Amino acid sequence: MNTERTSKINHLLQLQPSGTVFTSSWLVDQGYSLDLQKQYRNSNWFESIGLGAMKRMNDDVPLEGALFALQQQLNLHIHIGGKSALGLHGKVQYLQFGSSTATLFGPLDETLPKWFRDYDKWRDGYQLTRSDFLPQGIGMTDHSFGNYSLKVSSPARAMMECLYLVPKKQPLVECYEIMEGLNNLRPASVQQLLEKCGSIKVKRLFLLLAEKAGHSWFDYIKLERINLGTGKRSLVPKGTYNAKYQLTLPKELDDR
Repeated sequence: MNTERTSKINHLLQLQPSGTVFTSSWLVDQGYSLDLQKQYRNSNWFESIGLGAMKRMNDDVPLEGALFALQQQLNLHIHIGGKSALGLHGKVQYLQFGSSTATLFGPLDETLPKWFRDYDKWRDGYQLTRSDFLPQGIGMTDHSFGNYSLKVSSPARAMMECLYLVPKKQPLVECYEIMEGLNNLRPASVQQLLEKCGSIKVKRLFLLLAEKAGHSWFDYIKLERINLGTGKRSLVPKGTYNAKYQLTLPKELDDR
């Protein structure tokens, strides 16, 4: 490989943090043609991890390194959310990211690329929920993974994502236990999320659990600005009815 190409590969290696994926389309945009990418692979600088993606030779790329490429190179909004994000924020004491299946959220019009879905390293390590019940971009925060950061759900947004999965994929009683630890949420952020949230179920449950937990920030929420819909909603058959929020809830919640 000539000096110019060696200089170019060195620049590329310095440009991207280790432990992350390089997508072919992004590399082309940076001036690295498909032919040049092939030469780098043939020279053992990079190795393919599927159609349209590479990593440094012998580099260990975890799930978050793949998410880095989705967010930073492909401009996707797919992110760590729900209980996994709460674990990153230290709000679920027994949960460490990477120790169980990661909870990912993303909008309906975005899909995971095939290389992401098929790669053995993380193929079975996540569950993706695609929904537009919350707008993209609000209630997000930067979380460091060492030499790079990802956009992940803030505690308030992550709590709402947990509630979105109730009752089929997430027990409500566990959500209440998590809510009890969210005593320092910012009212303005919670207000924005509740006003923009498109799920009546999520809004009612969030407010009910926050009020039950007795958090001081709940007193600053302007309920009159939040559309809570009309009519009764039932999460379980033969549960306990809450008249204020018109929800039928698991009886176990009464004991908390």
